[in-house]
Amino acid sequence: MTDWYVDDRCTNCDVARQFAPELIVEEERASRILRQPGDEAENRRLHAAVFACPTRSIRSASGQPDPALDPFPMALDDGVLICGHNSRQTAGANSYLLRRPSGTVMMIDTPRWSPALAERYVAATGPVTDVLLTHRDHVAHGRRYADHFGARLWIHEGDLDAVPDADQVIRGTDPVEIGEGVTAHPLPGHTRGSVLYLADDRYCFSGDSFYWSRTTDDLEVAESVTWYSIEQLAASLARADGKLRFEWVLPGHGDRRRRDAEEMSRRLHALAERTAQARPRPIDFTAVRW
Repeated sequence: MTDWYVDDRCTNCDVARQFAPELIVEEERASRILRQPGDEAENRRLHAAVFACPTRSIRSASGQPDPALDPFPMALDDGVLICGHNSRQTAGANSYLLRRPSGTVMMIDTPRWSPALAERYVAATGPVTDVLLTHRDHVAHGRRYADHFGARLWIHEGDLDAVPDADQVIRGTDPVEIGEGVTAHPLPGHTRGSVLYLADDRYCFSGDSFYWSRTTDDLEVAESVTWYSIEQLAASLARADGKLRFEWVLPGHGDRRRRDAEEMSRRLHALAERTAQARPRPIDFTAVRW
């Protein structure tokens, strides 16, 4: 049996634990292998973690991971795939591919840059017409992917200085339709220009504004990693409360989850109320409740 381990480059980004939570756990602010895969299904989940890890920290003492077991892009639902191959330059953020009824595809945030990966995504999904950036922390590879695809690159004006050559700029705080069934909802707070993208009243690509926590089994904000203003984030959530309808929360950092739309609405309302009680605090990555 392969002897898997996590090396000392791990940054505790949680990505690997999202894909194989029964095999990989958090210990002393890093991931560690809890146990080796016991069957082929677990081996495949472990390999998903391997190929998603931004620091390539999940390693085998007896050889290289099997490239045939790289599952990405991996379908999460009929219309959404997760890209994997997370990038250190986006702090290991998840990125997604959103299929549209027209046959085209939108990429939300980006994986690490690789021409081979770009071609792999197109081969799996079809032409990518838009690269949607949720905020400044995730812009690292946006221009390269957009240029490779011949796609439009989107960002909010609040974070425009991070990618001044964006093709499309979202302005203000009102929701705006950017494609059939796809709406950009500005949500300043984590950064000045944070945006979430809502598709078909089903998929919520929340960037770093909120995420699903396995620790609390609920929607949460990373209040200890809010670069702009926790008060503004609370105001944004209050403004969005009752207006966002979705089943899937698909964040940049933190876990993703599907629940009934009514349940998600209740949880978002409760999150808005909790965030309104939060106060500014020093940045502390170790305090995030993954």
